[in-house]
Formats: sequence, C-alpha cells, structure tokens
Amino acid sequence: MPDTLFISDLHLAPDRPVTVECFIGFLVRRARQAQALYILGDLFDAWIGDDDDQPPYPEIRAALRGLTESGTDCYLMHGNRDFLIGRSFARDTGCKLLSDPTLAEPAGIPTLLMHGDLLCTDDVPYQKFRRRIRNPIARRLFLWKPLAQRRAIAADYRRKSGVAIAEKTPAIMDVSQRTVEEYMRRFSVQRLIHGHTHRPADHSFVLDGNPVTRLVLAEWQADRGEVLVVSEDGWEREEIRPG
Repeated sequence: MPDTLFISDLHLAPDRPVTVECFIGFLVRRARQAQALYILGDLFDAWIGDDDDQPPYPEIRAALRGLTESGTDCYLMHGNRDFLIGRSFARDTGCKLLSDPTLAEPAGIPTLLMHGDLLCTDDVPYQKFRRRIRNPIARRLFLWKPLAQRRAIAADYRRKSGVAIAEKTPAIMDVSQRTVEEYMRRFSVQRLIHGHTHRPADHSFVLDGNPVTRLVLAEWQADRGEVLVVSEDGWEREEIRPG
C-alpha cells in the first residue's frame, strides 16, 4: 500500500528560490510515489490572495496540478501565514482544502491533523490576533484592496511578527500540553500530527490510560526539507534536497 506524506511550514516566497526548487522537485519525484500528500499549513510565507500571479506562484500551482493529475491526492490546510488560500487556488491545483482540525486515518490509525497554532493557547495575544484577522469581514476587506497595497500590508505584518516573536519566551510559543490532550480526547485519536512550532519531534505519552503520540513536522530550510512518511510499518522522517 502506498505511503502517506505530511509536510508543513515551507514558507515559500519569491526570495526563497532554492526552497521553491526543492519543493517542486519533491512534487515531481517523491510525492508521486505516495497515495496522498498532506500540507498542514504555511505552504507560503505570505498569501495575499489567489489573484497574486507573481513568480514563482504560477510555477508552484502548475507543479501541484501535475501532482494531482498524476494520481496522488493532495490535501491543503491553512496556516497562520496563508489562511487566505481560497477556492480558486484549490480549483487550479486540484488540491482539496482541509479544515483545522481534520480527522484522518493514515495507515488505518485515527489521527488528528492540525496546523498547530490553535494548540499554542498560552500565547493569548496571538490567539486574539488570530480570531481578529480571520473574521470573514476582515478577510473580505483585505482582499478588496489592490495587490500592491496587500503586498505592503503583508510585508509590514511580517516585520511586526518578527519583533513580537523576539520578545516572547520559547515556552509561550510552544503548544500547551493541556490543550493537546483536550483536542486528542475530543476527537478520540491515538495520534496528532501538526506543524507551526518548528520543533520537529515525536512526543509519546499516556492519555486516559492509553499510549498516544504527537508528531511535530519540521520547518523547511533554505536548501532542504523534511517529510513525515506514514505507512503500515509506522512512520519515519525523510530529508528532501534540491536536484
């Protein structure tokens, strides 16, 4: 049975050409061997609307379309950087948009899929900001603005986000174990897969007397990426390189 692949936090952008090359190569080669690819948020460093056609976005769309036409299912979840990906992008690429969280059964094991920012409940200012910018009215007003204005707003957001992150402690920006347990208990799952925190690791613990696992996906670096491969034999992490 073909395996299932999970990635997140690629942060693709015009100023990251090597990472874009690495991702497109991954779609053309490794991903086509899989039954399904799940992208759990932050595929892009900033997505300002499906009408943004500056390079390399058309090339990325075409590569994703090539993957889905090859027979590999591709599922895409919004992250905190690209929550404006919409139906037009999904239609162009053949990707299927997922809600956060989503319940799946890779290799027959009940698994909860999330981007991960909803688990960081100790970061109260971020959670308030998240609710505000994802308000449907706020999203609609932003998308009505000209592309150039949206790019400027996104650049300013990234700058302010960098400052805010620098002022926070690592513990605040990580997931809350209590929140993790609440989500896993609510969905009755043995496994949780997420990204966002950029702290790849396998966390095993006991929940209500049962062994469970939280798998954290890696952020893609400038010249390499990582994919979590789930099969009937378990899971493993593979390194992805350009070329």
